[in-house]
Order: sequence, then C-alpha cells, then structure tokens
Amino acid sequence: MRTLAIVPARGGSKGLPGKNIRRFAGKPLLVWSVRAALDVPRIDAVAVSSDSDDALDIAAAAGAVPVKRPDELANDTALPKDAVIHCLEYLSGAGHDPFDVVVLLQPTSPLREPRDIEACLDQVIEQGHDSCATFKPTSADPSRTWHIRDGRPEPSMPSEKTWQPRQNIEPVYVLNGAVYAVKVDAFLANPSPAFLFGDAASVIMPEERSFDIDTLLDFELAEHALAFLRRRGGAGS
Repeated sequence: MRTLAIVPARGGSKGLPGKNIRRFAGKPLLVWSVRAALDVPRIDAVAVSSDSDDALDIAAAAGAVPVKRPDELANDTALPKDAVIHCLEYLSGAGHDPFDVVVLLQPTSPLREPRDIEACLDQVIEQGHDSCATFKPTSADPSRTWHIRDGRPEPSMPSEKTWQPRQNIEPVYVLNGAVYAVKVDAFLANPSPAFLFGDAASVIMPEERSFDIDTLLDFELAEHALAFLRRRGGAGS
C-alpha cells in the first residue's frame, strides 16, 4: 500500500507567530516532523502543505515535497481535512501514483518518533483498521472535572468517582495530536471532518513525548523535555 505523510504547516499562528519555522533545538520546527517521516521505510513520499513560501523552502531543503496551499485553506476556520484533500489532488496532478494511506503529522509534535508512526501504520496496514491516532494518558476524567459559574463549582458529571482515589479509577486518555493514519478511500468517503473514524485503533504515547506546541511556554517546555529525554538516551537528534 502506498503511503503519504503530510505535514500541515500553515504560516499563520496567533499563539506563537512563525511557530512552524521557528528553530526548535537547532532545526525549524516543521523539519522534526519531516525527518521523522523520512525515517519510516513504509512511507513513500513526504509532503508539506503550507501557504508560507518560507515554510515550503525549508520543507524542500529537508527532503519533502512542497505543496502550496491556497489562502482559503490556510485561515483559522479551514478544516485540516480539506488541506489533506487538496494535497492529494495536487500530487495526483503532479504525476504521483495514487496513495492508499495518509499519515498526518502536525509539526507541533516534535517529540514524536518514527516508531510512533510505524505503530499507527501497523494498525492501518497490517491490522486493517480504517484509522488510527496517538493518545496520551490524562488525569482529566470527566467525572473529576468541574464547571465554575459565578464562582460556584459544579461537577461536570456528578458521580461518586469524583471522590475516589486516583488508583481506583479506570485510566483515561486524550488525543495528543502527534500521528493520525487513515485509509484514503475510507477517509474520503466519511462525511465528517474527523481523522479518527470507522473501525478505529489507538496507539498510546508517553506523556513526556506528547507535546502539542501552541505557545512560547509550550515551545520552551518541549525543548527542556527533549534535553531530558536525550540525557536518558530516549529521544532522537
């Protein structure tokens, strides 16, 4: 099955301007995702979709196919699914053979590793699932969250679990945004904008590599986490 990795790296970012080309531990942020994809043998091509010429130049230098995204697909309300469809159509028009699987790698997850991508591809290609995504453990069980209205706390989901010791509660997880893998035909046939659909599967990543950078604080914390992981011998260069 032919597999395409897409790194969506639009130029606009309100939380951290120029985020996707900002240097993270010595390399532009988007390059971390491009290199992770290039290190996965089952990925046949890596494309970077962006409205930013600077991002596209960086992508090309890193070994990815630059795909210029139209402005209407690069604003705050544009759906990632539409950018993926545009990328597939662009590559088809440029003479690439059709792809059976798409892996979406957001550049804001630089601590994702090739093994995380491989694990998702195993679920889609080897196990036959329609889609797969990476998750991380979280303590934010809905039964332990609260609404604060006019200063008054109200449980989001009234439950006796609110007061149970953490060890007595079933583990819960949230999407960490690092990897989404989908079968192209099922993805295009699904009317929703979701990247996790149909016969879905999961891959759990450790919390220390599950950064999704949105702000300068996220950026600096992720760099510190990378340094920590390198000292332990648990992260790439």
